[in-house]
Amino acid sequence: MNAETLQFKTELKQLLHIIVHSLYSHKDIFLRELISNASDAIDTCRFQSLTRPELLEGNADWKIKIQADEQNGTLTVSDNGIGMSRETIVENLGTIAKSGTQAFLQSLRQADVKERPELIGQFGVGFYSSFMVANKVTVISRTAGDKTEGVKWESAGEGEFTVEPIEKDSRGTDVILHLRDEDKEFLKPWRIRELVKKYSDFVEHPIVMDVEQEDENKKKTTTEETLNSRKALWLRPKSEITEQEYREFYKHLSHEAVDPAKIIHYSAEGTIEFRALLYIPAHKPMDLMWGDARRGLQLYIQRVFIMDDCKALLPLYLRFIRGVVDSPDLPLNVSREMLQQSAPLEKIRSNLVNKILNTLDEMKKNERDAYVSFFAELGDLVKEGVVQDWANRGRIADLLLFESTKTEPGKFTSLEQYVAGMNSEQKEIYYLIGESREMLEHSPYVESFKANDQEVLLLTAPIDEFVVQHLTEFKGKKLKAADKGTVAQTPVDEARKKTFQPLLDSLKEKLDEVKEVRLSSRLKESAACLVADEGDMGAHLERMIQRLGKGHELSPAKRILELNPDHAAVQALQKIFDQDPKDERLEKYGRLLYDQAVIAEGSKVKDPLAFAQRINDLLVRDAMPAR
Repeated sequence: MNAETLQFKTELKQLLHIIVHSLYSHKDIFLRELISNASDAIDTCRFQSLTRPELLEGNADWKIKIQADEQNGTLTVSDNGIGMSRETIVENLGTIAKSGTQAFLQSLRQADVKERPELIGQFGVGFYSSFMVANKVTVISRTAGDKTEGVKWESAGEGEFTVEPIEKDSRGTDVILHLRDEDKEFLKPWRIRELVKKYSDFVEHPIVMDVEQEDENKKKTTTEETLNSRKALWLRPKSEITEQEYREFYKHLSHEAVDPAKIIHYSAEGTIEFRALLYIPAHKPMDLMWGDARRGLQLYIQRVFIMDDCKALLPLYLRFIRGVVDSPDLPLNVSREMLQQSAPLEKIRSNLVNKILNTLDEMKKNERDAYVSFFAELGDLVKEGVVQDWANRGRIADLLLFESTKTEPGKFTSLEQYVAGMNSEQKEIYYLIGESREMLEHSPYVESFKANDQEVLLLTAPIDEFVVQHLTEFKGKKLKAADKGTVAQTPVDEARKKTFQPLLDSLKEKLDEVKEVRLSSRLKESAACLVADEGDMGAHLERMIQRLGKGHELSPAKRILELNPDHAAVQALQKIFDQDPKDERLEKYGRLLYDQAVIAEGSKVKDPLAFAQRINDLLVRDAMPAR
């Protein structure tokens, strides 16, 4: 059968165009990516061979081989892993099957040229980094256990590729890079050794290269040299590991360019034995930024790689953690499905969560600046734990940071600090939820709190709505929304209530949109605000649901209109009512106050034209000469 020419998918064409037509300051990550892919292929084959020994084809001597052909200008990375069929190679090398691809491409276009290689690696499309150094890439592969047919894939990265059937004696994959002239330094043995040591020294499988040596008699012999130490870092004593080794292993695991915020390396003994090497990232991992599928930890059993994404090892809210867990107490021959539900794994999970939360707590107490930087990046994921992890809710609450009316923009306080700063009369922790700090700190809802020197937490993350629904109290202090129910401020004088009550009743009859009209103890400067009753949905949550396209499913609860009896506009309305309770201006101005309150809470008025007309009427009336 002749070679068949196929087109790359649109997104991949765009990605390859950026790769091929850009200059790079550190192209060398291409070898790291190819070795990583080869290692994954071997791990997959080794794991599947536990239940399907025929996949081994009599060869369990796992290795990754690098071959440099200076005469032909090619660099080949070979593995004896699981291999690819025609269908698999077209699927894997002809498209990017990832969510968030468009966002990734946009980020790649806007990124500094020096940062592009790292972005490519982080997004998990590392194979295509080959085109940074090669003007043509050939891939020859055969699936383990299928000796009938191999496949050859070839492309110059210009929008199309060819596939054709070939014969291949052994399972696995050969990636052959036809290097550009300016990149033939990567054929030098010393350069290959340097890159393997730098990026892939910890790969479990031997990375080998044929080396020609000459003895005293000028006789040349070729030997296979192992380039990597193959030391499982997580099994070595901490005293024998340098910070540089820890950091390089993190970059090998995560494809991140920057160092982690924290390293957790420990072993557990007792009812369940395991070793763990975990990393807390300093920045949000790339796969989380673009909504890709969540990733768990790498799981090994007695140094045998089992899976790259063991979700059972950590709860969802800790999905940003990267690392490795190795346990001799788990059975090698159990299925992945059974393994995910095993009791020993549950014990490991509990131990890991405890260690991670302790580390974050220590970081918050002893490395405040580093913790604030971490929380700014990944705090929203930590907050999910309040909703998901009932057993550790209190500990997670201790880790949360918030801006407030008493913090500078970009600075944070904790619930513990908030409680410590409360005056003796204050019984509740007050918070206000909205889209931005600027909107919240100028909101009418915080006026009386500021006047009484009481702090209000300003919550602006979408997850905060769900956090406060599950975290109802902290150390005996109830959390209270500043825009709901009644607040413990200076109560309105009963005599004033009696004076204004007929006006309030009249406005209630005229404004069908509200549940009640009452005098406010929370307003100091503004004329009016809308308040949700206790237990009712707040305005911010209502807006969120509408943005999600679910507004038609809502039965929004009517809110309470609160008026400030000390405000000149409210007093003017009272004078009109005293002169003539049937004055037509009462409804017009009452609706004007209501619309102001709608705007102040961050919502949109239902009839902007009518609102504008009421404002214009006021302007005209004010401009008319007095009679």
